Amino acid sequence: MARPVTLFTGQWADLKLEDLCKKAKDFGYDGLELACWGDHFEVDKALSDDTYCARKRDLLEKHDLKLFAISNHLVGQAVLDVIDSRHKAILPPYVWGDGNPAKVQERAIAEMKNTARAAQKLGVGIVNGFTGSSIWQYIYDFPPTPRETIEAGFKLLAERWNPILDVFDDCGVKFALEVHPTEIAFDIYSAEWALKALDRREAFGFNFDPSHLIWQGVDPAEFIRYFPDRIYHVHMKDASTTLNGRTGINSSHLSFGDPRRGWDFRSVGRGAVRFEEIIRALNAVGYNGPLSVEWEDCGMEREQGAREACQFCKNVDFTPSNRRFDSAFEK
Repeated sequence: MARPVTLFTGQWADLKLEDLCKKAKDFGYDGLELACWGDHFEVDKALSDDTYCARKRDLLEKHDLKLFAISNHLVGQAVLDVIDSRHKAILPPYVWGDGNPAKVQERAIAEMKNTARAAQKLGVGIVNGFTGSSIWQYIYDFPPTPRETIEAGFKLLAERWNPILDVFDDCGVKFALEVHPTEIAFDIYSAEWALKALDRREAFGFNFDPSHLIWQGVDPAEFIRYFPDRIYHVHMKDASTTLNGRTGINSSHLSFGDPRRGWDFRSVGRGAVRFEEIIRALNAVGYNGPLSVEWEDCGMEREQGAREACQFCKNVDFTPSNRRFDSAFEK
């Protein structure tokens, strides 16, 4: 059975949800993954208005679109980050408040707990998002970083996220971290460290996104094989490196879309990710959830890209075999 192909709405938050529903259906999508920003899904309204979640469901059903997950990346980022002025642009005003870092983090923690409650009320079992990181700035390890500093970062993960995950458990909802540079887990080994810090509790798993791994030199399919029971959701997104002798993998402080960067995101199927290997790995671990397109190609018109990406995902997906090719010769 083909997996549903959904569209993550985060990169479309400039559009009203109803307008995006019409477009997504026309593009060929089976459903949406709602971002918790714009008017797509607002956590505070979901908890304060008893009709809010039903109205969101009705809107999707009107356009024959399914819903499997919501995503609150932006607020999750503030839970572990060292808060500065950059966060004001990504946080709801009631979470940012007066910008006092400790208070921002308190409100972000409360909002992530409420996101679990809102997901339960909406009837979805997965919240995708970010954790942030208090130790990302030590990635290069110079000046030499004491091991205790790194260990303290993962201890802080446990201190701040275990109470959040307790609420997720109470609500019957799972949190899926999008493994990503600037998060506490950004590759295979840091993801393993994060799981250990959280005692491998089931409420915490991963929103697999190959685009964040491929440019680091990590084989995305190996990530799936390493964490076969923790792939809670899948983003379909591509990336490509353009290391031509001038460009660098650290991107030279150049913005996404700048052709001088050493790597950038690409529309699905137009980069370096081998998506057939991704599907084979997902089949091997028994993942049957949606393939959710997160469309982030600065060099391509987004409606053309989203339509093409939908069809690409449907074409690349396939059902695993239930027999060996030579089973006819077995006695």
